Amino acid sequence: MSDVEYLEGIITKYPDFPKPGIVFLDIFPIFRDPVAFETLITHFVHHVTSHTIPKSVRKKVDVVVGLDARGFLIGPIIALRLGAAFVPVRKKGKLPGPCKQSSYEKEYGIDTFEMQEGAILHGQNVVIVDDLIATGGSATAAGALVRMQGGNILEYLFIVELMGLRKNWNFDENPVYSIIQVTE
Repeated sequence: MSDVEYLEGIITKYPDFPKPGIVFLDIFPIFRDPVAFETLITHFVHHVTSHTIPKSVRKKVDVVVGLDARGFLIGPIIALRLGAAFVPVRKKGKLPGPCKQSSYEKEYGIDTFEMQEGAILHGQNVVIVDDLIATGGSATAAGALVRMQGGNILEYLFIVELMGLRKNWNFDENPVYSIIQVTE
């Protein structure tokens, strides 16, 4: 059984949550199983070291950026394994000191992400991680924050990708790697 099949079998699906017509994909069973959690982290690290880094000019990841809040669960561990720094992207008003801001549309309004100024240095190579990508709004906002600080985005990493929902996503400028793709 492949890593993908193994992890896919652990994720729990909840139909009609949080509202009718939505199938919620619960990744938390992965975190309750140490072997599954290690498989997840090792899979991402292997991908980055064997595919992402070799394509980069400097052959290094300097910073892993994790999106509020599930990106905080996997981002620091991936960063540690890669010998990189970890930088959080948080919802507006949650970080101290001067912050850069980027807003994005959600299905029920506008939300704003922030990153502390100076958290990424000009020219640093960055990988952005989160649990799931659907429309790409939050990922786009996080990418904008990285670019505001002069960072070079190597790739976006996601546990799950909901296929066919992203509009106007430039895959050349914003490469995406997801372990599990869902077409439902």
